[in-house]
This record gives sequence, structure tokens and C-alpha cells, in this order.
Amino acid sequence: MSAALAPGHLPELSRRGIGPGYDPQNHAAGILHIGCGAFFRAHLAACTNAALARGGGNWRIVAANLRSRGDIDALNAQGGLYTLLERSKEGAAVKVIASISHAIAATDHRDRLLQALADPAIRIVSLTVTEKAYGIDRGALDIDPAHASVAADLAHPEEPAGVLGYLVQGLALRRKAGHAPPTILCCDNLPQNGKLLRAGVLGFARRVDPDLADYIARSVAFPSTMVDRITPASTDQTRRDALQLTGLQDEAAVETEPFFQWVIEDNFPTGRPQWEAGGAVFVSDVEPYEDMKLRMLNGAHSMLAYGGFLSGHKYVRDVMADPALSRLVARHLRAAAATLKPLDGIDLGDYAAQLIARFSNPAIAHETYQIAMDGTQKIAQRLASPAAHALQAGQDIRPFAFAVALWMRYCTGATDDGAPYDLRDPQSGRIAAIAAASQGNPKALVSGLMKIGGAFPAALSQSPDFQSAVLDCLKGLLDHGVAAAIRKEAAL
Repeated sequence: MSAALAPGHLPELSRRGIGPGYDPQNHAAGILHIGCGAFFRAHLAACTNAALARGGGNWRIVAANLRSRGDIDALNAQGGLYTLLERSKEGAAVKVIASISHAIAATDHRDRLLQALADPAIRIVSLTVTEKAYGIDRGALDIDPAHASVAADLAHPEEPAGVLGYLVQGLALRRKAGHAPPTILCCDNLPQNGKLLRAGVLGFARRVDPDLADYIARSVAFPSTMVDRITPASTDQTRRDALQLTGLQDEAAVETEPFFQWVIEDNFPTGRPQWEAGGAVFVSDVEPYEDMKLRMLNGAHSMLAYGGFLSGHKYVRDVMADPALSRLVARHLRAAAATLKPLDGIDLGDYAAQLIARFSNPAIAHETYQIAMDGTQKIAQRLASPAAHALQAGQDIRPFAFAVALWMRYCTGATDDGAPYDLRDPQSGRIAAIAAASQGNPKALVSGLMKIGGAFPAALSQSPDFQSAVLDCLKGLLDHGVAAAIRKEAAL
């Protein structure tokens, strides 16, 4: 049986050219990251590894999960080390990453996470917890008091379990001790994510301690970010390939694509690593880059995920091998690009071509069902926002209407042959009730799903033209079956 990856193997890994490029024992932790999944390890932790190798500094990462502990146990057993595989059609490049100091499972050790939040050595608190975990009402720029974690933490603010509760209690502890607050860096797929997280933190703090809220408003930086790196969930094959390439067993191995784009608002009063070494770009305004990614990459991803899953394609690469679906992906990218403002240094046509090549990467096994989850948290920024822009500008709304109709077809919870599946959405109960009440009537389904709070702005939900276009697309999907409707749509 092969040995497990451990710090003692670093000298040998370095001699082979696949080590981290520095001695991790020479660098203390300066970042606390909440959300220790594959995406974080493929971008922020990997980029920090490059920054440590080039510029040094005390910027290693304390990683934490608020609920699951599988990744936590695996990382701690390996001294924070893990293998990063970058897959392309030419093969897999491998590197062992050492930027994680240790990991905390908050379900077992709330005190340790609060200590890390209060530690003045931690100068950045970063997050990748998915859109649904925050409990923020985007429309109101405030907390969602009905969100389970938010409600529980408001009742017991000194014993937090959710994201906002931990952040606010950590900042309260910093303030009480007289320590400078950290920069809080959201890396989730949310429009203007820094502004949104700031609004959520302030909304929570106002309800527990108005003076603390004033302190946060004056003293804490919340820079926005945009991250673009396709990272499928790790599998047994990921771990087998890591073993083959390193000779060491790695239960925390991650696979991703070679492409990496991380755009960050340069607002770090407490300092930051030299993330430029790993490819990060610092700008004064992230929003145009966010819009480009959300509308083009993420919007096309959602469309192809619903259409691909419902027509029997397990992976994104399989979708791109389907001539009809690949044509619809290209159509969607063109329509999304038309809603964007020009961006210096970026040709949107080239970006679309690059996305098609990335989606088609035969070495990346990104499941359509994985992308399809949490639709009610994603529709607003990925599909509804560009659709509203296209409608107002007199542009073609059909690509967005078809994508929304695919989501609505997915919301029925069964494939064309009647096989059921779990929607995996925070509003799955409400969706199921709407689908059941519609009794297969597409008009009722469109009307009901359009009313789900936060998903569709009034410009769309009250637009006869958009509702008519969605209804026409949904009728075709229900009457002819998804695969046949996709082929018909692609022939338009």
C-alpha cells in the first residue's frame, strides 16, 4: 500500500519539481478561509501557494468548514497538503500545494473558528460557501430573516453556526480586544459580492449591536472579486491519478482546468499576498468582469446543464459533443455578449470561443447535474439579468427564454421517461408545490415559477413578450420531449 502524502515527503517532491516551491514551516498563517471545498483549493489556495513561493510572507491559510468535515479530516491527516491536477487534452500537470496550515470543522470546534476570527495575525477572511449559505436578500441589500442560519444566529449571536453569525461575532471579538479588523473577501458567484456581503454583515450586526454595525461600516473592507476556473467535484479517479503521478495516496486531491482568472478589487488595508504570482489581476472595479462571467460562462453553463441533464448527457464535455446543444451554447454566448459593455483588453468573441474550448475539454468530467443545483439562487444573475437587458435594448430574447424554459422543465422533477431526480434547491419544496399545482399546464408552470422571490425582476415577470417566449419554449419541451425540442430550437 502506498504511503499517504505528508510533510516529510516535501524534499523529495521538490527534487522532482512538483513540490510547493517553499518550506511551509517558514510561513505562519495570515488568511482564514471559510468553505474548504475543491473550488477554494483550485483557486485561492493554489494562488496563495504561488504567492508564497515568489514573495514569501506569513500568508498561509487556516481553512474551515461550517458543516461538512470530510475535507477537513483529509487535510489535517496530511498536514494541510494536497495534490492539484490541471487536466487538459494533453494530459495532467501536477503540483503539491502547501498553503493550508490546518483545517477546522466548526461543527465540532466552534471555539477554534472564533479564536481564528479573533486572531490579529489573520488579516484576510475569505469565503467560498455557495450563494445559498449567506442568507442575504439581494433585492433589499439586507439579511433574509427567514433564512434558517440567520434566524438561529440572531437568537444566539454568541454561539454562531452560519456565515453571517460567525463573521459578526468574529468582528465583535476583534473590536473588544482592540485589534484591527481583517479584510473580508467573498469569492462566491454573486454580483458585486463584496458589496452584497457587506450589506449582509451590516444588516445582521445592526440587529444585535448597532454600535458594532457602525464600527464595521467605518473600519472593514469588503473588496469584490470574480473567479473563473471550472472545478468538478473530486472523484476516485482524481485520487487514483494523484497517486499515479506523485506515488503518494492523497484523500484531498483536486482536479481543475488549466485556465485561471481571478479579478480582485484592490482594497486590502491590512495587506495581502503577492497573488499576482498565481495570475490574479487587481482592478478598481470588478463589476464588468463579474457581468461577463455571470452572463456568459455561468449563463451558458446553466442552460447546457439543464438541457444536457434532461437529454441524457452526464458531463459538460458530452453536451458539447451534441451538435444541437453545442449550437445553442454558441447562440447563448453571442446573446449574452451582446448585453455587455465593452471591456478594455477583452474581445468578447475571443472569450466566447475560449469558453467553448473549455467546455469541450475532454479531460474535465464536470457533471451537468452538479451545475444544475440551486437554480433559484443562480437564475437572477445568470439568465434573468441579461434577459432584462436584452428586452429593454430590443435585442433577441429567445436564447434567454429557452434557457429559462429548460430550467422550468427541470423543475418538474422527472425526465421524459418519468425517472425522478432530486432538485437540490433551497426552494425545492415550493418548486414542487408549483409543479404539482400546474398539473402539466405550461402556462400555470410559467406563471408560478416566475413569482419565486428574487429570481425574476418585474421587467421580466410582468413582460408579456418574455412570458410568451418562455411559454412557447416550454410547450415545445413538454409536447415533443427535451431532445427533440433542443434539435428543433437549434435549427431556428
